[in-house]
Amino acid sequence: MDAYPKLVERFAQISRLDHAMTFLSWDQMVVMPKNGNDSRSAAIAELASVRHARLTAPEVGDWLDSATGNQLPETARSINEMRRVWRQEACLPADLVKARVIAGSACEHGWRTQRLENDWTGFLANFREVVTLSREEARLRQAHADFDTPYSALLDLHCAGDSQALIDSVFTKLRKELPELIQQVMEHQQTAKAVDIVGEFPVQQQQQLCEKLMAVLGFDFDAGRLDESMHPFSTGGPGDQRITTRYRNHEFFEALSSTAHEVGHASYEGGLPEQSRGLPIGASRNMCIHESQSLMFEKQVFLSRSFMTFFTESIHQILPSSAGYDASAFWSSCTRVKPGYIRVEADEICYPLHVVLRYEIESALINGDIEADAIPEMWDQKMTHYLGLSTQGDFANGCLQDIHWTDGAFGYFPSYTMGAINSAQLFATVRSDFPDWQDRFARGETGFLREWLEQKIWSKGCELDSQELMVNATGHETDPSHYLTHLRDRYLKELY
Repeated sequence: MDAYPKLVERFAQISRLDHAMTFLSWDQMVVMPKNGNDSRSAAIAELASVRHARLTAPEVGDWLDSATGNQLPETARSINEMRRVWRQEACLPADLVKARVIAGSACEHGWRTQRLENDWTGFLANFREVVTLSREEARLRQAHADFDTPYSALLDLHCAGDSQALIDSVFTKLRKELPELIQQVMEHQQTAKAVDIVGEFPVQQQQQLCEKLMAVLGFDFDAGRLDESMHPFSTGGPGDQRITTRYRNHEFFEALSSTAHEVGHASYEGGLPEQSRGLPIGASRNMCIHESQSLMFEKQVFLSRSFMTFFTESIHQILPSSAGYDASAFWSSCTRVKPGYIRVEADEICYPLHVVLRYEIESALINGDIEADAIPEMWDQKMTHYLGLSTQGDFANGCLQDIHWTDGAFGYFPSYTMGAINSAQLFATVRSDFPDWQDRFARGETGFLREWLEQKIWSKGCELDSQELMVNATGHETDPSHYLTHLRDRYLKELY
């Protein structure tokens, strides 16, 4: 039997194990009783160990060697992606894979209450083990693939194809230009009265509103669902996309924004090529592209003036207590720029500095330049430097606010800002291709955008590298100038 069909079957098995772990994890984070965490963590860790063994079995390497060089171009690319995934796993011992899952699950489970209680000391007790295991993982990955630093090896897991040199150059430009732009926009917005949307907005009505937004954005409820969680996220698989949001009784735009964001993630996953499902070639490219899709729906569609005008009628119908505010008030409230403590609540201009802060801390942590104990002080110093806010002693609104580090997802944060930049660049091309885009959004039409994204991004899977995707869709590689132009056009010129 030819080696390639054997590889296809093995990776299909891996995909089925991934499916099982995905929904066990979803249940753990959304509806599982808290006392079930230990047994659930052990079950997921066991599956992760089985997955690791199946993927790194000696015959897989033999099949890859045998299949290489004797295939059609499309098959060759599929084999290359299989080899990339195999290499990422083969460098790790099974006991480390299992230990990572258990340590991460314990840390995440404890974080749920520790953040609420501002308990950095309690969190640190679990987090030190996560850091130890993540450093070991980074060291092994660096040695296996010859990365410049241990952190670069973890960064590659989330931003494959986007080098640390590229990310550094992008972040350098943002560090230089964003602080001044923040001041310019805040001064510009002083000329208009701030609009605060206040009232009581029942969660049940907010959920109905979020589901209405999902439908307008093209979400297929026969292939997915909306739930509530402490931290919004999207997960799932073909035919079953799970997204979550969170609600607050005194405001509703956070829930709407989070929902739009997660619809973007789910749309990308749902639009991946059917013919290669279950294979690495059919997966999403990387998180820098993934975040560009979520931010496309959240920032370029939902936050646009024209779409906000369209959706205001639905807001008034489902949340009657919002009737005193018009579309202009909603848009003004959502586009107010002011430095704040919380990343997920940050405006478009301040947000990248939240990411830069985390990027600098986590790279120093994984490379061994600092220990976990130093994070709160370093966080406070960088928040003060970048955004003029101190988090001294306020861990809940500082270094405990994110879920990402609890399970060792170091290297993930840069994808948020790289995604925002990619999104602005992609949408600049959309605006050029569809000059009537604002009229379409004002009628609630989003199908044209979904079709464009499916053609340019979703249907490609991993056939192209991330920068090849960007060149294919926009004509050139990732360039932060599009993002900066977008910010100036929206916040200083108020064009859309």
